[in-house]
Amino acid sequence: MIELDVNAEAMLAGVDLNTVEDTDTATNAQDYDALRTLTPQDIADRFDAYWPQFIENFTFLVDGKPTILNDNGTIVYGAEDETSVRMTRLTLVGTYPEDAETFQIGWVPAYGTLIVRQNDIANDPYTGTLSGGALSEPFLINGGSAQSGLHVFGSYIPIGFDHIVPKGLDHILFVLGLFFLSARIRPLLTQVSLFTLAHTLTLALAALGYVRLPGSVVEPLIAASIVFVALENIYAKGLSRWRPVVVFGFGLLHGLGFASVLAEFGLPENAFIPALIGFNVGVEVGQLAVIAVMFLCIWQALRVDRGANEVGQGFALYTVLLIAALALAVLNPAPLQTLIEGPVWVFAAPLAMVFALCAASIHFRDQVDAYRRLVAIPASVAIAAVGAYWFVERVFL
Repeated sequence: MIELDVNAEAMLAGVDLNTVEDTDTATNAQDYDALRTLTPQDIADRFDAYWPQFIENFTFLVDGKPTILNDNGTIVYGAEDETSVRMTRLTLVGTYPEDAETFQIGWVPAYGTLIVRQNDIANDPYTGTLSGGALSEPFLINGGSAQSGLHVFGSYIPIGFDHIVPKGLDHILFVLGLFFLSARIRPLLTQVSLFTLAHTLTLALAALGYVRLPGSVVEPLIAASIVFVALENIYAKGLSRWRPVVVFGFGLLHGLGFASVLAEFGLPENAFIPALIGFNVGVEVGQLAVIAVMFLCIWQALRVDRGANEVGQGFALYTVLLIAALALAVLNPAPLQTLIEGPVWVFAAPLAMVFALCAASIHFRDQVDAYRRLVAIPASVAIAAVGAYWFVERVFL
């Protein structure tokens, strides 16, 4: 018997869970929202009708050969609040030869990440995390295929990274808010270290079940944190006395946001610590990648602002980068859409704005604080505007 906990409404609406983190941004979000208003029995009935399509998209192999599975019941659970996913449990039954040795399992990429756990097995049960439509490795029917702690650690790193780049736009904007206060190493490392310490703490406590807040509270507060750090960048030229405390407090909130994502994947009981550490390492690598990319984007403008005589080189560089970013935003190439799991303009358009602002700061390099006035402050205003929109959307819409 196989039990699957799924987001039935997303499947019925045709939401691509491999590329969409927030269902509100999906092209078929209205269909999804309409399904969420239906009763559990209505969803169960609709999924019964959807069953032939679902089973075509689901793979279960015994010793490498397909096995017929039948529908043995659908249970739709209630959601904790309006922002939480309503889970549906599917029960699949089938038969296999008595001398069979291995199973394999998987489903299509559009259904999102699949967490596989072998239950009621005393001897090292298998646990695996499958994404992008991957098929599990063959695991022994009677147990003995449990992944090592190192394997689990490595498998959770990309999950954490993926939650930052490309899916964690709110966390990306918060980290950029920290970056644009000052691109100098000391204040940046101070803020990032405090943020890391704080979200690691609440992520661990939430994963262990000691702390829990509904998404309807956490998500608006995360949006508010983006607005706060971005607006402070406009008025503060350096790290103020209260900024480290504020960043630490907001880091606690972001840790709860990470925990909500981790809860969807779950943590294997036999390798809880390696999975938790792996996820957190992935988050950190994602955050550092965001900072590194933005630092490379503004580095030439910073050099000119600090006195380097590289004006012509700077103009040439930012002209090329601006044209490239605009071209990507307009052309929206399919391979790049697949890579970033979404429309290219979401990343290309903001980068184009940064390149244009950097060129402007080089042009007005003789003015005091040209980089801060023409790059850091306008970028912070844009970050604050997006954060404010998200706050209103998450509270009122």
